[in-house]
Amino acid sequence: MEKAKKRRFGIIASIVLALVIVLGFFWASATISKNGKHQDTLTRVEKQGKINWGVKADTKLFGLMNTKTGTPEGFDIDLAKAVTKQIGKQTGKKLTPTFTPVTSASKVQLLKNTNIDAVMAVMTITPERAKVVDFSNAYFPAGQSLLVQKDSGINSVNDLNDSSKTVLVVVGTTAAQNIKKFAPKAKVIALQDYASAMQALKAGQGQAISTDNAILYGLATENPSYHVVGGTLTYGPYGAAFDHDEKPMVKQTNEALATLKKNGEYNRLIKKWFSGVPGLNWHELEVHG
Repeated sequence: MEKAKKRRFGIIASIVLALVIVLGFFWASATISKNGKHQDTLTRVEKQGKINWGVKADTKLFGLMNTKTGTPEGFDIDLAKAVTKQIGKQTGKKLTPTFTPVTSASKVQLLKNTNIDAVMAVMTITPERAKVVDFSNAYFPAGQSLLVQKDSGINSVNDLNDSSKTVLVVVGTTAAQNIKKFAPKAKVIALQDYASAMQALKAGQGQAISTDNAILYGLATENPSYHVVGGTLTYGPYGAAFDHDEKPMVKQTNEALATLKKNGEYNRLIKKWFSGVPGLNWHELEVHG
């Protein structure tokens, strides 16, 4: 009798276990299918009727928070608006741009978590980043340079190749590795954002800030005692970024950028944001032909 009960219990337990496994399989399959659709950025933005762009809020000229309106403003913001409108025309969908402030360190993770749909935030296209995100074609030609105090005596990266010199960079950018290449003896300190880096430079915690020249020109316009020196150490164009393997969204964005460059809208935005920057020949940024 006892053996029969144990046998029946064993059979029931086996059936329950089998059902759990089967149900688990179907649940996992459904989850994968759902997530697969969720990760399709173009489908998602078309359904939502908007593209949520990750943008900078601390980078003058490209993305800087307007304290009066509570919204970021800059070249990246205006270009994202124009790209959104153009993608809407291409797909026949009405799309609205929305904006989420990101930092150099947070933008990729927010993209991966689908907290944002795309990034247009002075993001340099690199082979390493291209392994984890998809980039559009380049939309801005940038290169790493140096911002120093005008009476510092520093004129090039060679003047920083000394153990007594400190170069300030921002977390999540490619600047640190390039400084180690061009000025290996210099100490490098990484800060959270450009505002912090500028404060540190003014406080004498470093002799230079190094990042893209376009960003440094923005800092220089707000701080006339500092200027950009040394030309460009690298060529690092900016691209819009999307989650990995998002070919439809990348294709639409590339088509939109090409149209904006062809119809003159891109050059209009270049003139709007860069024609008044001291020491910058904004005509070199224009697209011709």
